[in-house]
Order: sequence, then C-alpha cells, then structure tokens
Amino acid sequence: MVPAMLDVKGTQILAKSLFKELRGSGYTPNQILSLSTELIDLVTQDLKAGHDAPHPAAIAADSGSWRAAL
Repeated sequence: MVPAMLDVKGTQILAKSLFKELRGSGYTPNQILSLSTELIDLVTQDLKAGHDAPHPAAIAADSGSWRAAL
C-alpha cells in the first residue's frame, strides 16, 4: 500500500523504480512519456474536481489497462 504522503526521496525512488521496470519490460521512452502525460492529465482532472485522494475503486478497475494502452 502506498502511504498517503511520500517524501521527496521516496517519490524519486518510486519514479526511478517504475521507469526501470517499464524500460526493462520493453517500453520505449516515448511510451513512458505518453503514460506520464496521461497521469498528469488524470491528476489535473482530479484536482479540478476537488478530490484530495485517489479513488481506490477506480484505480482497481483500471489496474493493468495502462499497459494495454501503451
């Protein structure tokens, strides 16, 4: 489970780990950039809607779909 608030170092480690995992799985830099852009769009929409926390049900329903999208 991801803590409610990650410190800067924790965020950097998570980002590097995710990047290495994606690259190791064969994703191209452009595909990772596309994923990153989509994540930023989703966070922006969530902030505009006034949501402070992720919706676990929505995340669970979408788990794995980002891989298919890339």
